Amino acid sequence: MTKPTQLVQSLVRQVDTSLPKIHSPASFLARLYLANVFFSAGLTKLRDWDSTLFLFEEEYNVPLLPYELAAYLGTFGELVFPLLLVLGFLTRFSAIALSVVNVVAVISLTDIPVAALYLHVIWGVLLLQLAIYGGGLFSLDAVIEKWWQGKPKPTGAIA
Repeated sequence: MTKPTQLVQSLVRQVDTSLPKIHSPASFLARLYLANVFFSAGLTKLRDWDSTLFLFEEEYNVPLLPYELAAYLGTFGELVFPLLLVLGFLTRFSAIALSVVNVVAVISLTDIPVAALYLHVIWGVLLLQLAIYGGGLFSLDAVIEKWWQGKPKPTGAIA
């Protein structure tokens, strides 16, 4: 083998062994970041509910839903699912739910600046990572899974 090929293989091996070690801290940081983004948006909607309703009626073009229902559902999603993300409870479900909120936000705006669109893409990628891999070791999901696996199995159960 050539020297550059060996170097690349060595680098790939190092990355391959390092990634599992950073998964849990990276997932934890992603959960905190995303929770801050979405929860802040939900609080903004609550602070001036009349403006929120106006925006959903006049500015946002949420498909298939009456504007009031869309405002309530969007605000609910932006307040509840981030809390679940911080706790790492129902992480995959919360990530999928916030992905829906994220996609609806993008398609409901007719004129979205490119920089804002890039942020939505970043949030989408982070949410996808959480939906696929879960919240990591620093999550209630991991604690519950560990507890559940440690429970004695029932005997005489019908398979």
